[in-house]
Amino acid sequence: MTQPSSPSPTATYRLQLQPDFPFAAAERAVPHLAELGVSHLHLSPVLESVPGSTHGYDVVDHTAVRAELGGERGLRQLAATARAHGLGLVVDLVPNHMAVPQPAGLNGPLWDVLRHGPASPYARWFDVDWDGGHDGRLLLPVLGGPLGDELPHFVVAAGDGLLRYHEHAFPLRPGTEELPLPRLLASQWYRLAWWRLARSELNYRRFFTISELIGVRVEDPEVFDATHRTVLRLIRDGVIDGLRIDHPDGLVDPGGYLARLHEGTGGRWTVVEKILTGDERLPASWACAGTTGYDALRHIDGLFVCPQGSGRLFSHYRDFVTPLADEGGDWEETVRRAAYEVVTHDLAAEVERLVRTAARISGRAPRPGDHAPWALRQALRELLVRLPVYRPYAADATRAATDAAMLGRAAAGARGAFRVPEEARAVDLIHDLALGRCPDEPAGDGGHGDTPDAADRADRADFAARFAQTASALHAKSVEDTAFYRYPVLLSACEVGGDPGEPALGPDAFHAYCARVQRDWPTTGTVLSTHDTKRSADVRARIAVLSECPDRWRDVLGSMAEAAVCGVGSGVDGAGPADPMVSWLAWQTAFGLGGAGAERVAPAVLKAAREAGLRTSWTEPRADYEEAVTEFVHSGPCGPLGAPLAALDAELAPFVRANVLGAALLHLTMPGVPDLYQGSERLHAALVDPDNRAPARFRPELLAELDGGAAPLDLSAEKLRLTATALRLRRRRPEWFGATASYEPVRAEGPAADHCVAFCRSGRVVTVVTRLSLRLVETGGWWDTGLRLPPGGPWRELLTGREVPGGALVGLSELLADAPVALFAAG
Repeated sequence: MTQPSSPSPTATYRLQLQPDFPFAAAERAVPHLAELGVSHLHLSPVLESVPGSTHGYDVVDHTAVRAELGGERGLRQLAATARAHGLGLVVDLVPNHMAVPQPAGLNGPLWDVLRHGPASPYARWFDVDWDGGHDGRLLLPVLGGPLGDELPHFVVAAGDGLLRYHEHAFPLRPGTEELPLPRLLASQWYRLAWWRLARSELNYRRFFTISELIGVRVEDPEVFDATHRTVLRLIRDGVIDGLRIDHPDGLVDPGGYLARLHEGTGGRWTVVEKILTGDERLPASWACAGTTGYDALRHIDGLFVCPQGSGRLFSHYRDFVTPLADEGGDWEETVRRAAYEVVTHDLAAEVERLVRTAARISGRAPRPGDHAPWALRQALRELLVRLPVYRPYAADATRAATDAAMLGRAAAGARGAFRVPEEARAVDLIHDLALGRCPDEPAGDGGHGDTPDAADRADRADFAARFAQTASALHAKSVEDTAFYRYPVLLSACEVGGDPGEPALGPDAFHAYCARVQRDWPTTGTVLSTHDTKRSADVRARIAVLSECPDRWRDVLGSMAEAAVCGVGSGVDGAGPADPMVSWLAWQTAFGLGGAGAERVAPAVLKAAREAGLRTSWTEPRADYEEAVTEFVHSGPCGPLGAPLAALDAELAPFVRANVLGAALLHLTMPGVPDLYQGSERLHAALVDPDNRAPARFRPELLAELDGGAAPLDLSAEKLRLTATALRLRRRRPEWFGATASYEPVRAEGPAADHCVAFCRSGRVVTVVTRLSLRLVETGGWWDTGLRLPPGGPWRELLTGREVPGGALVGLSELLADAPVALFAAG
């Protein structure tokens, strides 16, 4: 942990800036957000990006603030207004990549590289393998078909020095303007190619599998300085107060980058979008305040999943869907198959680059391994698919032992994929190179043994970095973007940072996590909803209730008999007559949204089907199938057949309320800095992008009514009152929640103790939350279960004004008579 040089936020509020919601719109929201109780606005990327972008992660110019948002003048005006209301600005920064836009000239540095090739002063900016085939040219997979078919669509504008192709424009290499078209194309520093060649032929690093985003080499000090100069200037000028770092796992050396950034910002509060899995820990050496908070999301959500009920729900899902083990029938098998598919198909180009590098290193070794390319390729694939985390960090001493053990276990499994033991030695080579070791170098040497030459050292460093970068892309694409959509048992568990195979976590795990955060990363970020979550927190809270009543969910689907299943027709090759998996997913999605129309549900279900890639996909869409799915959503979950969902919704409303308010209060009072996604201070039902990226809308009049003493009329208003109360407490008493605060579990006593999660912050604040409320009611309620408030006090409940003496044992049926949650403050 690195403590920030300036005060950490008490809470941030994420705004998705876009042309329909520019700086001026954010400025108009400032008075309301200040009244809500946050300390900082959290802005999506503000640098110049592709025109019309609704997210800003496709940066084209690091030197300018985005004109469509209002430019630097608009940003400075927003900062001034925020400051006048006591708020600061945190900005999302994208160091990993830039856009390959249409036309390419929007990205000036890339344009220069396309014109002048490796001789361009900007060539060092981009992660290009100029020796990776294509006669020393950069592959641009932008053509709609094979080159020969597309030749009639090329136009040479010699006078302008341009080559045009539909909406694209590319610079011509000087001196080639008058060449015949075939020779002209072959003479450029880029090779224009069919878009389908990207997966196997691409020779630049990209963001995951998105060829429109090219990797940037911020590990180069000159590139770092050039791409960060504007943001650092705005920090020095007091416009920006903190940073969120997008996708650090794409960088060669995340720790080194953060150290340089920490120095450049003067130690401003910075969090990183690092997604931790299982028991993984953030590297202690990283110069940041912590993560953006997906690990907190996992620990909060897990509290509201019933372990027994989720197991029974899986049984009903299996009976309804009848999936194969590796197509949604078993989580681990589903992940492994998805990983094999991604590493062999989508990331083929990245793997081949690693194969070439490993072959060069092996050939120079004192005892050459004689490894065939196929063996190296298989060793890479088998090792990569067995990594349980996003990536290793070979250069980080604080993770060396952990990563070595992890890679050792993966290597042991990978060797078993080879029939000939001697050929399995390719795994040993890949294992050592992934750890940054020389071939045949003993463990513990640290990679500092004798090496033949500088080229070998460069290759070994390159391999270790690219192995880690490829591992990160593989995990994201195979788990988040594939397996999550093939295993829709409980959709609330299919979330970034989540574990659908083990969706439930108990109070002890939550308390242990919070104690560790307070000790190690007390000003880390925490989230429940973001621009990247598959479903907003309130949608997940609704769906999680199904884990408490799996038989009711079975009965709802069973009451519709065959109408509950989407029939897709026989015209789709390999699709079969029905798709029960997409049907299950569609019904849960509709239930989670709570009565939303098909215009929102159908696109989300189609996106899920394409991401799953079992019956349709983004690159091979099947029109008959997709039309059938759309029709099913309109007539089924969002149509006349959806009546049973409405009945179930009414029946479960009290328990949905408990989940919504409970998750919100935990998020707002646990260790860390809570980040609220736009609109989530009220009931916020949103699905995966683009559904969750609509321009923000606010209800300042509702907050004013509640502040004036009006009682909440619905769950949305109740959540707003709870949120404002907790945020204002954090802002008024930051020392109770910040780096010097403390965290202590408060244990309930009695037969229903496991249904209560309570903790005390700094001896001054007590949070009390009900979990698994439906199961609680079904087992008779709280009975004589009580909660002993800490000594001191008296304790005043901030939502009702009720006072309880310190040290008193209060029955939870009395304590939570009016609401499933309570927030007490001492004094």
